[in-house]
Amino acid sequence: MVKAVVAGASGGIGQPLSLLLKTCPLISELSLYDVVNTPGVAADLSHISSPAVVKGYVPTDFKDAAQSAASMKEAFTGADIIIIPAGVPRKPGMTRDDLFKINAGIVKGLITAVAETCPKAFILIISNPVNSTVPIAAEVLKAKGVFDPKRLFGVTTLDVVRAETFVAGIVGEKNPGKLTIPVIGGHSGETIVPLISQAKPSVNIAGEELDKLTYRIQFGGDEVVKAKDGAGSATLSMAYAGYRFAEKVIKAVSGESGIVEPSFVYLPGIEGGEEIHKLTGCDFFSVPIELGPSGAQKAINVVKSANDYEKKLLEACYKGLNGNIAKGVEFARA
Repeated sequence: MVKAVVAGASGGIGQPLSLLLKTCPLISELSLYDVVNTPGVAADLSHISSPAVVKGYVPTDFKDAAQSAASMKEAFTGADIIIIPAGVPRKPGMTRDDLFKINAGIVKGLITAVAETCPKAFILIISNPVNSTVPIAAEVLKAKGVFDPKRLFGVTTLDVVRAETFVAGIVGEKNPGKLTIPVIGGHSGETIVPLISQAKPSVNIAGEELDKLTYRIQFGGDEVVKAKDGAGSATLSMAYAGYRFAEKVIKAVSGESGIVEPSFVYLPGIEGGEEIHKLTGCDFFSVPIELGPSGAQKAINVVKSANDYEKKLLEACYKGLNGNIAKGVEFARA
């Protein structure tokens, strides 16, 4: 059985994500950590009749760094998988990059605790901007001497979920989950590149309709922020996407084979990744990943099969993504 930790469990993503994780029969212990309200969230979830035992943790004393660290250490110790949605949400007019300074600091602190308490855990980062927070995590883990590229994932599943949903709406597929659509690159704006040409089963979308679809997948988050009229961002769909990826990692680690899902990973450290690294020029990139007992078992090169339309999207992606990665590395090393 599995101990799962949600760091940022009281937030707009953290609470529905924790609810979904509580329903997973493979999880035996669910540890919830946040700066406020986690004992209450844990008590609420603990009444649900599923196997996971739920505990909530908060810093015991904000004025005492040692006591606060002890609370986090207790929450993280023994974790098999840690999902990190911690951070502030986007507001109208705010890009993911605007969130950088606040969320980068939060992620750096959490990953430091992970490195010191549960360095073998699988780490799933949701905190935006993912294009920068994942490189930050990698640098922190490297500095602590515990970096394993196979165990660090940036969760880009929401882009995949959106692609499935939006394409299904166009082609008339009643169950979007029946579609498989690779969405690669990063997790913000033009760094998100849907490979509609590689959809399975194949679909015929072209011209202006393809342009509109691509834009909607790339900027779907803005659609939610606007619809919520300043009251939040994509929390429920992100919680679903986070759970979907976490469940696949847990199933793969538990021995189920043939599980593939795109994720933002450190390419040079994963089988098949070096070839993609040479094509893209990016150290970190989201591609379909075959998951296994050790985590990221193999990176699948769908980049080489991109058509001319998608290659133009990829050129913009590489430029923007490399800037985001460099910003994260610089922050971590400062």
